[in-house]
Amino acid sequence: MFRIKGRVPRKALAWGLPTAWGAMAISYKLACPLAQEDSLGARVVTSAVFFAVGTGLIVHVRQALLRELRQVRKVAGAAQSALLRPLPSRVDGLNVAAAQLSADRSACVGGDLYEVIATEHGVRAVMGDVRGHGIAALGTVAAVLGSFREAVHDEPGLDGVLRRLDRALARYLSERACDEEEFVTVLLLEFGRDGEIIALNCGHPWPYVVSDRGVESLTGAEPLPPLGLFPLPTELTPLPCGRLRAGDSLVLYTDGIEDARDVRGRFFPLQAALIDAVRLHPITPQTILRTLFTALIRHTGGRQADDIALLVLRNDRTPVQCTPLGARGCDIGGSAAGARPATTNPQPSNHL
Repeated sequence: MFRIKGRVPRKALAWGLPTAWGAMAISYKLACPLAQEDSLGARVVTSAVFFAVGTGLIVHVRQALLRELRQVRKVAGAAQSALLRPLPSRVDGLNVAAAQLSADRSACVGGDLYEVIATEHGVRAVMGDVRGHGIAALGTVAAVLGSFREAVHDEPGLDGVLRRLDRALARYLSERACDEEEFVTVLLLEFGRDGEIIALNCGHPWPYVVSDRGVESLTGAEPLPPLGLFPLPTELTPLPCGRLRAGDSLVLYTDGIEDARDVRGRFFPLQAALIDAVRLHPITPQTILRTLFTALIRHTGGRQADDIALLVLRNDRTPVQCTPLGARGCDIGGSAAGARPATTNPQPSNHL
């Protein structure tokens, strides 16, 4: 059995109340004897009636506009969340935390992009910064992120991933036929099972390694030019960047945080803020984010000229000590030779 519910059309509801208020005002003016009098009391009453009618119309229009604005913001927020979706808290043994601030107050996301994905080639991450900020940069962000999410599973090497991003960006820019020069800074990282890191950097700031030993840059190598400005070189060799030890964190960021200024024009001291975060124990990605954003807002007074994004990855994988036991493999935790030891501290994994 089908039930059909009658609904009043939205346009009828939108125009019904103003029409009723207008009809009431006209009826009063034409039919009410008091409206025909010229005395002071009659004028006061007539003015009060038309004031009430005008106020009602203004309130109605304002509420309709607010409802429309809330609906638009809801749809925009859903679209932006789908574009830069929230990251899982753990990816193949890596503790992950990320946050961003858009320079456009009407937008939830801007021209910064990040993603972390577990693949059969290892955990791969990207951090990028599109020229411009706010809603105007969302199209370029979508083109680069969409290409990355596919390429990380298809390409066995980071060089192939970077070339896919470059082609996707070139197609997007050619379809737009924009006269302005556009580019994207991109940092690609791949984490091996033992914490080894390899990277390809196109014009992006190198991340910081945060540990109990202090704060230091991942590497001082010269990056390639940003994507979109020049063709990629024929030979692309990922750069070995050492190993992220168990308990250490890697802090990726966009240059918006380093370029943030206070009222005196002084830049935000990112490395000093990270050193302050090291003094807090335990040093978790969430603690680092909270410390940095608190210091940033205090430094700028809540005013920023560029988008800001932060991505923190901590190696929470349990190190495994292996002792040669002939053909039987490794003895873990003193188990008897030939026996398969039980896992006493399993780690959640998104490894595909």
